[in-house]
Amino acid sequence: MINAHSKTVPEAITALKEELKEFLSTRVAMLRSELGEKMQIIKRAAPMLILGLVLLATAWLAFTGFLVCILAQAFDIGAWTYVVSFAIVTVVYAMAGGGAALFAWKQIKRVGMKPKRTMHVLEQDRIWLQTEARTQL
Repeated sequence: MINAHSKTVPEAITALKEELKEFLSTRVAMLRSELGEKMQIIKRAAPMLILGLVLLATAWLAFTGFLVCILAQAFDIGAWTYVVSFAIVTVVYAMAGGGAALFAWKQIKRVGMKPKRTMHVLEQDRIWLQTEARTQL
């Protein structure tokens, strides 16, 4: 008795190749979609981020001048008044900037930029393929 659902080896290989192509194209489309979503958000936010950073930098420079003048008035020690005032402001900024950069770096490392959904699906696919391979042997 011949099974109506049986395939020849070349037919099975052709079917497997087609399924693999479809599988890979689906995964690539998923990855592109996820990365595209992230890029759209970045593209929309970039102009306002740049404007905000320029305005903040301008305000920061004005604030720095204000701090140096206040410290110079407080430490009226002669010729070195502004040098000491700039040094104090520089050390305070360096400490605050280092702390902020360290905090931001930890946040970026925690969240990461890799496409988590795609990686999760690919991991599930790997497990499924290993299970299938074991059951076929």
